[in-house]
Amino acid sequence: MAFPASFIDELMARNPIEDVVGQYVTLKRSGANMFGLCPFHGEKTASFSVAPDKGIYYCFGCHKGGSAINFMMELEGLSYPDAVRSLAKRVGMEVPEDEQYQSRYRAQERLWALHKEAARFFHSQLYAPVGKAALDYAMGRGMNKAILTQFGVGYAPDSWDSLVKAMKAKGYTEQELIDSGLVTKSQKNGNIFDRFRDRLMFPVIDVRGYVIAFSGRTMKKGDDVAKYLNSPETAIFNKRKNLFGLNLAKKTKENSLILVEGNVDVVALHQYGFNNAVASLGTSLTEEQAALITRYVEQVILLYDSDKAGQNATQRAIPILEKAGLRVKVLHVQDAKDPDEFLKKFGPDKFRLLLAESSDRVEYQINAIRAKYDLRIDEQKVRYVQEAAELICTLDSAIKREVYGGRVAESAAISPEAMKLEVNKAFKRRIAREKKKQEKIDLDPMKALQPKERSIRYDNMKSALAEESIISQILREPALLDSCGSLTGEQFSVPLLGKVFAQLQQRHSKGMEVSLRVLEEVSAEEMSHLAGICQKQTGPVNETAFRDCVKIVLGEQQSRRVSTDDDLLAFRNKLKESKGTKL
Repeated sequence: MAFPASFIDELMARNPIEDVVGQYVTLKRSGANMFGLCPFHGEKTASFSVAPDKGIYYCFGCHKGGSAINFMMELEGLSYPDAVRSLAKRVGMEVPEDEQYQSRYRAQERLWALHKEAARFFHSQLYAPVGKAALDYAMGRGMNKAILTQFGVGYAPDSWDSLVKAMKAKGYTEQELIDSGLVTKSQKNGNIFDRFRDRLMFPVIDVRGYVIAFSGRTMKKGDDVAKYLNSPETAIFNKRKNLFGLNLAKKTKENSLILVEGNVDVVALHQYGFNNAVASLGTSLTEEQAALITRYVEQVILLYDSDKAGQNATQRAIPILEKAGLRVKVLHVQDAKDPDEFLKKFGPDKFRLLLAESSDRVEYQINAIRAKYDLRIDEQKVRYVQEAAELICTLDSAIKREVYGGRVAESAAISPEAMKLEVNKAFKRRIAREKKKQEKIDLDPMKALQPKERSIRYDNMKSALAEESIISQILREPALLDSCGSLTGEQFSVPLLGKVFAQLQQRHSKGMEVSLRVLEEVSAEEMSHLAGICQKQTGPVNETAFRDCVKIVLGEQQSRRVSTDDDLLAFRNKLKESKGTKL
């Protein structure tokens, strides 16, 4: 929603960026800025910067940045209006009523309430006569009543409309049911029917305690039915940004989370006392989920199924977790297909021993490479050593390369010296590849200057860089807006920068604050980009350079106007007419 500009100005003034961020991050002053460890990705050296005078934050590592509002949006997973409400509540300000926003917020509240009622309905059905088979199934899988209650496990009856009827009786409309994703609309007759039927139901609860979705597990055997059926994405649910069980696991006293594949595995682990287990939601692990994990722990133990699909998922998850700054260990259960089966067979004590012996990700990957080859055959032994060397050469210390190289040498029955030579050759090849890649970037500097955010592209680099400079200098000296002449936001080549210029120009004309922190209708990705522009362009304002940038933008805009054949023809005719030449 578009909050009144005066309200946003006061909200920002009463919520200094250093105070808001300081609730979550330990900041130390260094010159005009303050620095701390980034809350959005794991790091050991502080690259997270807060600029109190500008009212913004920016991380030089993950390139996220923005105002206090953006910080709350990113950290707490809030929408823009909800972040504003959170900051207003923090300082005791009353949020102006806006019918459009209130309508949207009420719709979200209705969806949260609907999901809560649906969870109660499913849970009640588990203990009703219609749910006897499902309860027997759950009990047969080792779930006791306490754990079923803790996770809110329920049952979706094998009916086309049991949930529809129950929720309509509670006063929810068909449109609200459709918006919730809990029902499906028939393409033939337009009727709605239950999405989940004859499934054991697991509510997905976010870290704030809201029921936002469901995951239904079939109790039937065979490949003709999907094992898990998950809610589609809705106004309150994004599967890439949530983890099943994290609402409980975030309270763990352990220094790691156990990441498993299925909801049943999570429930089983919690029941046996391993309260740090979570699972992704019907998708491969995402960068957003990895970033979410970094808020609570520094290490993840991967415990996916032992089949080929599970091991492939493990290999995909490792680089995502490490990129987020998390330490990764891998646990491989033997004599069982998944954690649930292992716990039933061998109990929690054996599993605890297994956890203690979990291998680090390098050891796991070396073992995975070894499993591909028959080391009794010389040719395959050579390929094993070469592939292992390619992995080991990527390690960030000589000691690690020597240690793991020694283990490969021992398993391949070759000398450590021979293995060291192979690792060194692989290391040199990697350095050569990276150098070639960098040279390619150096030969194409325009590519290197493109924004980090993929949603923002610079089609006219000359104009875009001038536009960046204009925005940056205006934010340092708003009076420069009086020197822009006829320049408007529509003449910018980058829509985002044009939109920002127009907002700043409008605020300046009304005598209001001109800064990034008061911008509206700017996404988190866009604000990060803008904060990066401000951080990389520092120093005193240069009026001559500013006017030159304005001329560049105007000149490039004129060039764009004559870029098509028709425009070129019209421009040529205009030139001839101005010279008195007849066509």
